[in-house]
Amino acid sequence: MESQHIVNALNDLIETSKDGEYGFTRCAEHAESAQVRALFTRRAQDCHAAAQELQNLVRQYGGTPDDSGSAGGALHRGWVAVLGTLVGGSDLRMLEEAERGEDSALARYRKALKRDDLPPLLRGIIERQMDGVQRNHDQVKALRDVARAEA
Repeated sequence: MESQHIVNALNDLIETSKDGEYGFTRCAEHAESAQVRALFTRRAQDCHAAAQELQNLVRQYGGTPDDSGSAGGALHRGWVAVLGTLVGGSDLRMLEEAERGEDSALARYRKALKRDDLPPLLRGIIERQMDGVQRNHDQVKALRDVARAEA
C-alpha cells in the first residue's frame, strides 16, 4: 500500500474519531442524568485518544493528519443540538443519536478493514480501535434500552 493511500485511510478514521469525540461531547451537554453524561464524557475522551493515535501514524507515514470531523458528522451534531435545545433533549433521544453515530463509525472502520493492502501493524491498530467503537456502541445501546423501558 502506498504511503498516500495509508494516509488517506487513516485520515478517514481520524474524521470518524473526531466526529465521535464532538458528538459525544454534544450529547453530554444535553444529557439529563449524571450517569449518561459521564458515559458520554468518557466516550468523548476515548475518541480523542483514538484520533491522536491515528494522527501520530499519519505523521509517521509522512502525511498531514486531519484535525476535524466530517461534514456529515457536523450535520449530525447540529441535529443533536436541535434535539437538545428546541425539542427538549432527553437521555433517550441523546442515546439514540449517539447510537446512530456509533453505527456510522462502525461502518467506516469495517470499510477500512476490508482493504487487503493494510500493513499488519495498522490492521491491528484499526481492529483494536474498532473493538472500542463496538464497546461504545454496546454501552450506549444497553443504556438506550433501559431508557426506552422507563419511558
